[in-house]
Amino acid sequence: MTMTAGRTDEGASSTVWRPEGPYDMAATLGILQRGTWDPSVSINHRVAWLTFPTPAGPASLRLVQAPREADAGPRTRHAPGGPVTASAWGPGAQRALDSVPALLGADDDWTEFDDPAFLAGLPRLIREPRRRHPGLRLPSTGRMMDALVPVILEQKITTIEARRAWRYLAGRYGDPAPGPAPEHMRVTPTPEQFRRIPSWEWHRAGVDSKRSAAILRACASARGLERLSGMPAGAGVADKLCSIPGLGPWTAAETTQRTHGCPDSISVGDYHLAAYVGWALAGKPVDDDGMLELLEPWRGHRQRVVRMLGLSGFRKPSFGPRLAPADHRFR
Repeated sequence: MTMTAGRTDEGASSTVWRPEGPYDMAATLGILQRGTWDPSVSINHRVAWLTFPTPAGPASLRLVQAPREADAGPRTRHAPGGPVTASAWGPGAQRALDSVPALLGADDDWTEFDDPAFLAGLPRLIREPRRRHPGLRLPSTGRMMDALVPVILEQKITTIEARRAWRYLAGRYGDPAPGPAPEHMRVTPTPEQFRRIPSWEWHRAGVDSKRSAAILRACASARGLERLSGMPAGAGVADKLCSIPGLGPWTAAETTQRTHGCPDSISVGDYHLAAYVGWALAGKPVDDDGMLELLEPWRGHRQRVVRMLGLSGFRKPSFGPRLAPADHRFR
């Protein structure tokens, strides 16, 4: 993997990252986007925009992946991924560019997972999506608070409610994105900006007092939490996250999947995941302990296995109507 730097005609700092082997930028970064109208992440096929604060100031990052060399001819598993051109604007532009390789999954090594002997021990439901998606990698943002706040918003509510809350808070309290970012985009609010949000605005966003309090406690410890981004994923990062009241194993796992690209991080306590894994691998629902038992043969790669299951198209049986979220914002 190589990086080259330069300037664009638009005055932005730029660099080019060239992956080795298959690479799919949209699939890799997809885990970072909270819905189509996420104010801080926008992904559209070969173009991605991310806006976030850095120690040097706000930054907008545009990533454009060129077509693969093999796209003009027969598609092969080992066709090299197209290079990604990264352009950044704002005071934090250089910081944003420095984060690009890890963000795009340069540190995520699938060599052991893709070894034929390891693949042979996986169910077809996992092998087949890996064959179809050889360019997927796990991103590492290196930005703890950017990942943590949206995850806290997702605690114990539906995805629709969580995305609505994130869109409201980031869109209303985030600064306008520097550079030619899409009009709806805003820079993710800083911990200081989150701490200035009045209580009634949390209510209007649909965020109850437990989740808003957990976010504010995390923001009060933001400097210490950000230092965790530089630690290896297995070096007690999850335990240190859980030392903040209101943050548990599920929140820690969902966060480190994004900040560290942790290949073994499992979202224990998820409302749907254990039953989904159980139906996929055992043909029946299981609890968290049962899920961990099913995934134990692939320890070290359990998050990779879960991602492949998600790409397999498998759906667990439904036995009732979908939960309709209640809206208490204006009561």
